[in-house]
Amino acid sequence: MQFLKSLKPAAATTAVIAALAPKDLDINDPSSIRGVAKTIAGGAMSYYSGTSEKFVDLPEPHYWWQAGALMGSMLDYSHYTGDKTYDQRISRALLAQVGPDFDYMLPTHFGQEGNDDQAFWGFAVMSAAERNFPHPDENVPSWLQLGSNLWNSLTSRWNTTACGGGLLWQIFESNPNGLDYKNTVSNGGLFQISARLARATGNNTYLEWAEKVWDWTEAVGLIDSYGNVYDGASASHNCTDTNPVTFSYSAAIYLYGAAVLADHTGDKKWTQRTERILEASRSFFSPFDNATNIMYEHACEQVFSCNADMRSFKGYFSRFVYGASLFVPSIQPTIDELWHTSALAAAGACSGGADGTTCGQKWYVGGFDGLTGLGEEMCALETIQGLLVGESKPPLKGDEIKVVRTFDSGSKSKRGRYDVRKV
Repeated sequence: MQFLKSLKPAAATTAVIAALAPKDLDINDPSSIRGVAKTIAGGAMSYYSGTSEKFVDLPEPHYWWQAGALMGSMLDYSHYTGDKTYDQRISRALLAQVGPDFDYMLPTHFGQEGNDDQAFWGFAVMSAAERNFPHPDENVPSWLQLGSNLWNSLTSRWNTTACGGGLLWQIFESNPNGLDYKNTVSNGGLFQISARLARATGNNTYLEWAEKVWDWTEAVGLIDSYGNVYDGASASHNCTDTNPVTFSYSAAIYLYGAAVLADHTGDKKWTQRTERILEASRSFFSPFDNATNIMYEHACEQVFSCNADMRSFKGYFSRFVYGASLFVPSIQPTIDELWHTSALAAAGACSGGADGTTCGQKWYVGGFDGLTGLGEEMCALETIQGLLVGESKPPLKGDEIKVVRTFDSGSKSKRGRYDVRKV
């Protein structure tokens, strides 16, 4: 079978996209990819009842961080497909959750907000900045400034009382277990946001912090010499008791940050680190001989123990690996090998429900497995829409980043009527 290797950059389109059943996906046809993505995006957003005027928390059992993660997925959807249907709802969600200090520290969610939760909102707000996503509220700082404020909040909690540094998983005493655990999602979040701010602004302080976080992660053994990214370690044991569990999204968070720095610095070490993590990430594919190159979350899928968080991890894995290919083209053959097969498997799994388009969890069963939820929709969405990355515009930086106040609905009456300002 011939797989789509790379799509040439194309002019932005505001054409209407025809929704397609995922089972009919043709990964060599960009219009088919867009149509399937539209169908799955609708499924994902069916879990979010917010409007262009009001943010609404996701229903249980989803935590606040997954709302930020969903907005990141939908920012990708808008960027890759050109479909602006959800833009106003995305923008409202991002702006409504900035908190009193404009850093995504929201008192109403302190009971469940950890450093990793804040980081996921940071991933989304950085994507908004890097794409000049519309920001209609003049009373709120720019996307880029919000990202910087969030970064300042994270770095203020760098903890040197044990392990020589690192962020703890949790922030508040209401989550005491996480106050003894330094995890790679929190630290990887700081690393990636530092890398993206370094590239976006050219400020060396961000680069120095990115180096610092990476070096610390390696020094305590949470990234090994093969590129495996482990879950975390206990502060009370001075990070000598590494938890050997690996999750796909933890690896991808570091991988994307390394790819950003490969572009920003030109230093080959970051290219090599990107490649090394991706090679180690082959462990997240091929659960069986008859399911070669199909993605799965090996910590939980086969033993039916994936919680609501884990059921979305493959989506962020795909998001960041596809994005990394724009900066480190050498990983494209691995994407061709692994993600194209997985995208077809994911599409086949999105064949359940009354509409025949509801997505399941386990892509390696050869169809719909009956396990449904927001995470399943997001995983399939990011894995399929990311096929369009080759025709997307890379993240903006420096003077390319502007504040855009008006939404483009695709109509001629609004095109070109942006209030564009430098950040």
